[in-house]
Amino acid sequence: MYEDKTVENIHKELLDDIDDSYDKTEGYLIYDTLKSIAIEEEGIYKEISNVSDKLDVDNLKNEELANFVEQRKGITRNQATHAIGQLTVTGNGTVTIGDLFQTESSIQFEATETKAIIDTGTVNIQCIQAGSIGNVPANRITGIPVTITGIIAVDNTAATYDGFDEESDDSLRERYYIAVRTPPTSGNKYHYLLWSKEISGVGDAKVFPLERGDNTVEVIIIDVNKQPASTELVASVQDYIDPNSSGLGEGEAPIGAKCYVESAVSLEININVSITKLSGYTDDAVKSNIEKDVENYLKAIAFESDFLSYAKLGSVILDSEGVEDYSNLTINSVTSNIPIGSKEVATLGVVTLV
Repeated sequence: MYEDKTVENIHKELLDDIDDSYDKTEGYLIYDTLKSIAIEEEGIYKEISNVSDKLDVDNLKNEELANFVEQRKGITRNQATHAIGQLTVTGNGTVTIGDLFQTESSIQFEATETKAIIDTGTVNIQCIQAGSIGNVPANRITGIPVTITGIIAVDNTAATYDGFDEESDDSLRERYYIAVRTPPTSGNKYHYLLWSKEISGVGDAKVFPLERGDNTVEVIIIDVNKQPASTELVASVQDYIDPNSSGLGEGEAPIGAKCYVESAVSLEININVSITKLSGYTDDAVKSNIEKDVENYLKAIAFESDFLSYAKLGSVILDSEGVEDYSNLTINSVTSNIPIGSKEVATLGVVTLV
């Protein structure tokens, strides 16, 4: 805004304001005095510019952004969540709430229930550390750092899930813009959208008014990884907006409005393609790169597009590291765009290099 307010420009402006009857040449009093003023003014203009920048939400990040949106719209940053899961426990003893288990890399989990184990049993667990670090694959939680009498082995037969990092600046800014551009008032559709996104772990939502009849609203959600939401995440949003879809006004929804929260249905995308590799790359490396890039593309179009573009997916594959060229591309056995239903989210299935 004040880029032109440099020492040189300010000094010139000040000199121009002095009558030419005075000696304004370098080395004389007027020249040197105004030069020192110009130096100070440049600093003042820089500070004014910095303050002006703080009034533009797009220039803010971290705590400054969080404070800005909370003060103006009451929107707070969603906090990181703790991954949850279940352990298969072997032995004869009692697992107590707070008992610890861990992976080989020392990611620790604690029991969230007390349970007597006879031979084998299952125990619900939660990661000690919040965030995506707690999402570990199956068969990784095998350690018992503090001996539990009678318990000889543990293992997670399924991956842990719903460990979400603290909300990003981009996501927080997006929610601010939703509140500004599509004002949520009196339980309108934008209110349901905003309420859904206030729950940590929700990546996006769609609102379907009157979907199940008069005085009903259906909300379809995906998680922050742009994947179908877990049962637990759906339940959290449901309880927040309208517990048990009762319409009794016991959540955020107004009295009389019955809300039904569901996860988006996964539309699995299976890819077959012939690849010409660049020198120095293996099939496994190229496949891994393609999978990563396709997943990023699917995230970008989640709840944004009603079809998967055959051409754009081909471009994604061509741009993947290690790919020189490709041919014979099929997506779900066809060579055309793939429609995505209004309540679906495209997720990567299997990539096969043929």
